[in-house]
Amino acid sequence: MTTTYNCTSDDERAKGLEHAQRAISEKKCVVFPTDTVYGIAADAFSPQAVTMLLVSKGRSRAMPPPVLIPRINALDGLATDVPADARKLAEAFWPGGLTLILHAQPSLDWDLGETKGTVALRMPDDEIAQELLTLTGPLAVSSANRTGHAPGQTAAAAREQLADSVEVYLEGGFRPLEGEAAVPSTIVDATGPRLRVVRNGAVTLDQLREHVPGVLGLGEIPMAEEEPAGEAAAPDEAAPAEAAHAEAAPAPDEAARAQAAPAGGSPVDETAAVESPSGEHTAVPAPVRNPEP
Repeated sequence: MTTTYNCTSDDERAKGLEHAQRAISEKKCVVFPTDTVYGIAADAFSPQAVTMLLVSKGRSRAMPPPVLIPRINALDGLATDVPADARKLAEAFWPGGLTLILHAQPSLDWDLGETKGTVALRMPDDEIAQELLTLTGPLAVSSANRTGHAPGQTAAAAREQLADSVEVYLEGGFRPLEGEAAVPSTIVDATGPRLRVVRNGAVTLDQLREHVPGVLGLGEIPMAEEEPAGEAAAPDEAAPAEAAHAEAAPAPDEAARAQAAPAGGSPVDETAAVESPSGEHTAVPAPVRNPEP
């Protein structure tokens, strides 16, 4: 039975969080507020639960949801080969509006969709979201809306779209504040030799570069290294092998899935993060993810 809890009341908030924790353990979906918009969540380690989330939204496996985490130390449990620069950004902007695309831990038993071995991680800056994640652990989360529709900025708005496909709705008021436009998280691909922005959002490029000066902006191509005096650069050394992400990020659809996909990649998820080229031995882009909530 679908139930909505008014989380502005301490008593209902406690009951709602308890019910939401139970629903997640039963492989059902819940809706809760984040620092961007409302998200629909499921157990990240249950293929059945993730499938229910995707079906509820009307989304395919080609648009895997990102994973929200309760604390920064969960990063190393879910991702591997985390670059030092990516860690710097996480330490600077988590909790907050930054999603990092990383290589997923190969030992983990999960199936988020067609991720091509990557995972998009974010730590939200919202009290209710943090309380729920502390109870449940990492959650697969997408924006709380049907694909192609505006993301819910209240639990009531999300329920109008998702109805009984969700077990628990945690109502915490407008996210963001009423009258303010929802801003998706900035998505940074950290799976290649250089960190690069694949969707602009809440954290600006200038802010990122205060901590990691070498971050490439959306669509930027790194300059070829200077050749020793007297030597000319070979034509194929003048530009990187990877295609630049030329599409601008549209307004967040489902908490960020309305993101632009990398050239040749799949479309981005509304509440997830876009996946970008994996970079090491191939120029084939990873699938786009759903970044926010």
